[in-house]
Amino acid sequence: FVIRDIMNCKPGQVRKMVDKFNAMSALMTEMGLPTFRVLTDVSGAPFWTISADIEVESLDQFSSIMEQTMGSPKAQEVMAGYHDLIAEGRREIYKLES
Repeated sequence: FVIRDIMNCKPGQVRKMVDKFNAMSALMTEMGLPTFRVLTDVSGAPFWTISADIEVESLDQFSSIMEQTMGSPKAQEVMAGYHDLIAEGRREIYKLES
């Protein structure tokens, strides 16, 4: 599966979200977990969009990753205040076919 979290940031806040996801990926590497691929838009609507994608074998694995990371005080510190940076967001889940 590919899990994609898509967030539309407030103006001027994309870099801060990229930094948060990169820090989270570094922490996940330390924890022996799969990491995010972080993308930002270069065109399209709305502007200031960031996507954080992660590839997992199963939805159960994703759930376990979320429990491990969000239960970590370090992860909570990394992601503190991220709601202040985004206007809206959504999660998309895709089954990887090839």
